[in-house]
Amino acid sequence: MYSTVVSGALHGVSAYLVSVEVDIANGLPAFFMVGSLSTEVRESRERVTVALKNVGLSLPPKRITVNLSPADRRKEGTAFDLPIAVGMLESLGLIPLKAAEGILFLGELGLDGEIKKVRGALPIVQAAAESGIRQCIVPTANAKEAAVVPGMTVRGAENFLDILHFLMAGQKEQGDILETIRVDTDRLFNGEGEKSRKNIQDRLDFSQVTGQESARRAAEIAAAGFHNLLMVGPPGAGKSMIAKRIPGILPPLTLEESLEVTAVVSVAGLLEEGESLVTERPFRSPHHTISQAALIGGSTVPRPGMISLAHRGVLFLDELPEFQRAALDALRQPMEERNVNIARANGNVTYPSDFMLVCAMNPCPCGYYPDGNRCSCSKTRIGKYMGKVSGPILDRIDLCVELQSVNYASLKEKTGGEGSAEIRRRVERARQIQKQRFAGTGYRFNGDIEAAVMENYCFLGPEEQLCMEKLYNSLQLSARAYHRILRVGRTIADLDGEERIRVRHLMEAAFYRPSMEYWGH
Repeated sequence: MYSTVVSGALHGVSAYLVSVEVDIANGLPAFFMVGSLSTEVRESRERVTVALKNVGLSLPPKRITVNLSPADRRKEGTAFDLPIAVGMLESLGLIPLKAAEGILFLGELGLDGEIKKVRGALPIVQAAAESGIRQCIVPTANAKEAAVVPGMTVRGAENFLDILHFLMAGQKEQGDILETIRVDTDRLFNGEGEKSRKNIQDRLDFSQVTGQESARRAAEIAAAGFHNLLMVGPPGAGKSMIAKRIPGILPPLTLEESLEVTAVVSVAGLLEEGESLVTERPFRSPHHTISQAALIGGSTVPRPGMISLAHRGVLFLDELPEFQRAALDALRQPMEERNVNIARANGNVTYPSDFMLVCAMNPCPCGYYPDGNRCSCSKTRIGKYMGKVSGPILDRIDLCVELQSVNYASLKEKTGGEGSAEIRRRVERARQIQKQRFAGTGYRFNGDIEAAVMENYCFLGPEEQLCMEKLYNSLQLSARAYHRILRVGRTIADLDGEERIRVRHLMEAAFYRPSMEYWGH
């Protein structure tokens, strides 16, 4: 007897529906699985067989064939266990014919019949909703994640016997067996989300940063214009402390952004059990020993890397020169295109990578240059150390700020600096100005402005042109450095609420450029 059950598979952060076709016929006992399957999918044969036996449903000695269609697309993961088991029961006549029609099934089966969490439930359920499916059964651990999809009736299951009873019951009794899971997204963003954000801000607030006014200001400008930021300073100056507080001055995630971030985290298998949506801006801080594949994404079976997990948030690279040169250079294309394409023999996948890059480094190997009393590094050694960061990466960093060690008086000062809430209000006002400016253009932030259209958005009056000419000649700027100053100047003007860029904005922007003392470009 033949049956078909609807499931889904991942392709990057998107998904597509899969028809799980089961045929059980007379003949020599056998269990075949076909359809371009990975090892973990093929292992479903053993998991399903043993799970059904342990819940009291032994399979008869027949010829079983399972096909996952479309058969020409590679299937990964363990989410097919549940639909295969349901299809087999329908083919054996143990549940009513077409009882599973119009329902999406996802779940891994434990050997005792437990329904376990799977990766990528959110994008798969989204794909099902777009195809017209209005009901799904998923593991309880994935239920809240799936329930954020509008128009979808989501039921969570913990044991296969519950699903069996659900499919055998009448429509009136089904709700008592598997409860419908609902998530109020408005409450997540206006209620629980705000409470969660406040708890994080209480722990990571800019008022806790002592001194370092120029670095605080640079962080505000970077957040307002989505510029990449580099902080150079000795150990203990507060570079990491400032970086960790930048997400707190960024505007809250919108529902659309939250769905994008949650999809990436779900595909990576990092969404916490019972969590519905990621409501906080991501902050990822990989160790400098990270491999290129882990940073960018990839491996034999492509998975999202750190740059994708930092999507819509901050990627913080501490001890920048210690990272592998190849890994840093691999950031160049994702930083430009805001996504990363990973090509493998069995296909290509694209992951989003729209992140704000924040870097920190010491001014020399020992960390104390130019303090002659503490630094013993030679010019050659310093040059070699700084040269680990390639010019193309520096060209993509709009702001560079140098930090000094905090003095004793500042450290003992009782009154803290300005808090994150006040800074965030200014950042949000500047972001709103940019939203109106770039409406319908494809740009979103000042940090996105390309050189070809710079004059359209960074108009300079006669006085400002004269100032820029003097800066260009006296500082021996390159064309890229010139455009960096214009982009940053545009953001500073937005923070001040100015329609035009003024001389003071250009002078401040020129201050946040890499020092010629360290780099010759």
